[in-house]
Amino acid sequence: MRKVDERMPVINGVAVHERRVGEGPPVVILHGGPGAHHDYLLPGFDALATGRELIYYDQRGGGGSPVERNVSVGWRDHVADLEALRVRWGFSTLTLAGYSWGGLLAMLYALAHPRRVARLALVSPAPAWKAARDEFERRFSARTMTPELQAARVALRESGLRERDPAAHAQRLFELAVAGYFHDPAQARELTPFRVTERTRAEVWASLGDYDLRPALPSLHIPALVLHGDDDPIPLESAREVARCLSAELVVLEQCGHVPYVERFPAFREALDRFLPRTP
Repeated sequence: MRKVDERMPVINGVAVHERRVGEGPPVVILHGGPGAHHDYLLPGFDALATGRELIYYDQRGGGGSPVERNVSVGWRDHVADLEALRVRWGFSTLTLAGYSWGGLLAMLYALAHPRRVARLALVSPAPAWKAARDEFERRFSARTMTPELQAARVALRESGLRERDPAAHAQRLFELAVAGYFHDPAQARELTPFRVTERTRAEVWASLGDYDLRPALPSLHIPALVLHGDDDPIPLESAREVARCLSAELVVLEQCGHVPYVERFPAFREALDRFLPRTP
């Protein structure tokens, strides 16, 4: 059993839930959302703790790092929080592994602090420009409205499960809500349940506006890896373009949606183990 260390440092006036596991070179894990929390990356990401220390933290406005409604949670606040954490940790540079929105946050941080990033691993990264994000929204909406998923929702409503077993009903509702992220919707039952704080999610995307990181990304000269499923509702073309802009290696996982640490775990682990620093 690996030792887990949990802390609540206060940075930029916000108490942040931090979790560390493993020993060795540190790797900072940036969860998705925005407005989610790190728990749903477990247990898959924890497998990377062999030979390295993983540092997770719940980003402001989500999970174990809630904030009052008058506290700003835009993208610049998230970048500032990560920089404040780097200073607190005493690291001259960071190795970042960002998942989904966390991948976009990693890119935003690298552009703001290019000399503070040693390596960049982007797993199913959120699109680096708004038009690609809009296409993701269109694709995800279509995938959640397939006849099969609509029939499953009707069957759940008529099953009486809500009255018989509220916990099982909540679990099934979650599975149906996230099924569109998966190549095989049945694998949604293997994802650790999570919730998104809507105010944080909405404020981050609003703060980005009509964003496009592509013109700036080639200025980064950082070793980078992009890992993406060929059936991710986030367009594969988006990941290809990010990899091109960063001169990064692109690993495409076949028959995989948005959650490679569940859907294609061995390939996910092999690619990141090879790229991230570790103690032999």
